[in-house]
Amino acid sequence: MSNLRRVPIGIVGASGYGGVQLVRLLMDHPAVELVYLGGDSSAGKQFAELYPHLADAVTQQIKPVDPEVIAQSCEIVFLSLPNGLACQITPQLLEKGCKVLDLSADYRFKDLATYTSWYNTQRSDQATAQAAVYGLPELYRDRIAEAQLIGCPGCYPTASLLALSPLLKQGLIVPETAIIDAKSGTSGGGRQAKVNLLLAEADNSLGAYNVARHRHTPEIEQICTDLAGHEITVQFTPHLIPMVRGILATVYATLRDPGLVRDDLITIYKAFYRNSPWVKVCEAGTYPQTKWACGSNLCYLGIEVDQRTGRIIVMSAIDNLIKGQAGQAIQCLNVMMGWDETLGLPKFGFYP
Repeated sequence: MSNLRRVPIGIVGASGYGGVQLVRLLMDHPAVELVYLGGDSSAGKQFAELYPHLADAVTQQIKPVDPEVIAQSCEIVFLSLPNGLACQITPQLLEKGCKVLDLSADYRFKDLATYTSWYNTQRSDQATAQAAVYGLPELYRDRIAEAQLIGCPGCYPTASLLALSPLLKQGLIVPETAIIDAKSGTSGGGRQAKVNLLLAEADNSLGAYNVARHRHTPEIEQICTDLAGHEITVQFTPHLIPMVRGILATVYATLRDPGLVRDDLITIYKAFYRNSPWVKVCEAGTYPQTKWACGSNLCYLGIEVDQRTGRIIVMSAIDNLIKGQAGQAIQCLNVMMGWDETLGLPKFGFYP
């Protein structure tokens, strides 16, 4: 790997939590060179002003967002922007020959009518959206390898879909019975000041939010529909839990074959993810915890079957900022470039 040409990379939206994760991970990636940090709201500031703990490693200034300037210096661009902004510059970047990985919701949907109805943003780049590939390598590795534009998944959909995919792909459950109960740390809300994320509000408290109307719902349903081959509706409820990072999604569904037992399902899951280095299927009776995945690009899956109710219960634990965001985007980069899928990514979590 030391003989590889280092590919010039840019990050637009480097000031947020997703952006700083990208900076940290890409600084250690042996095949890339981080040459551009951009963001209009922080333009002119040194990156170290925003994140002093990286002052010795990152000496770059954040520059205004100009697709022409970006394309002159970067072959690959990560967009870590609020929803509705990536779509304003992505067509220009693609036209100038850049590969683009978008961490927002802008290019996760093939049907822009769905995007508009959930995100209240009118769009005119239907052709660009149609060309985007959904960036979940465990499902779409071959498409990602050929893509110029990746719509990287949300953190909740990543945890939920990795839990559901084998069941839907192989027709093991009654699809309309799928229920996703998910809990996320506060970093999932971003770095902007929000009352519900204040320590005094969030600490020592657990509560649901955006019940029956969370924006990740149609994203989950779109991929579930693709896997099952017919339209799928799921029940998804997110919760905010008083920790910084991590997601635990617990998925319930009724099995078509009530004779399937836990060991059968574990065998099925291990076979489904046999070529997926970032998915770890737990042994029987072991259920994942968010701390296991913290700081890594791993997803841990625990499986149980309740013979009384005929339901499977799948528990999925990830770090929302790594496998749920920046790490997964770099995993997609590795696939796009034909590199080892694990290159430059943390293989073990911070424990305890």
